[in-house]
Amino acid sequence: MHREIGMLTAKVDMILEGVRRSEEKSDASRASMHRRMDEIVDRVSKVELTTSAVQEDVTEMRPVTDDVKRWKLMGIGALGVIGVGGMVLGVTFADVIRRIIMAVFGR
Repeated sequence: MHREIGMLTAKVDMILEGVRRSEEKSDASRASMHRRMDEIVDRVSKVELTTSAVQEDVTEMRPVTDDVKRWKLMGIGALGVIGVGGMVLGVTFADVIRRIIMAVFGR
C-alpha cells in the first residue's frame, strides 16, 4: 500500500511539474506577445505621426501648386497669342513684299 501511495505521489508530482512547466511556457509566450504588441503600437504611432506631417506638407504645398498651374495656363495662353500675332505679322510682311515686287517689276 505504501508503495502504491508512493507511486501515486510520484505521478501527481510529475503531473504538477508538467503543469508548472506549461504555465512557465505560457507566461513566456504571453510576455513575448505583449512585447510584440507594444512594438506594433509604437510603430503605428510613428506611422500616424509621419502621415500627419505629410498631410501638413501637402496642405502647405497645395497653394503653390495651384499658382504654378495658373502660371502655366497663362504662359500657354500668352504663347498662343504671340503665335497668332507672329503669324499675322508674317502674312502681312509677305503681302507687303509681294506688293513691292509687283510695283518694282510692274506685274
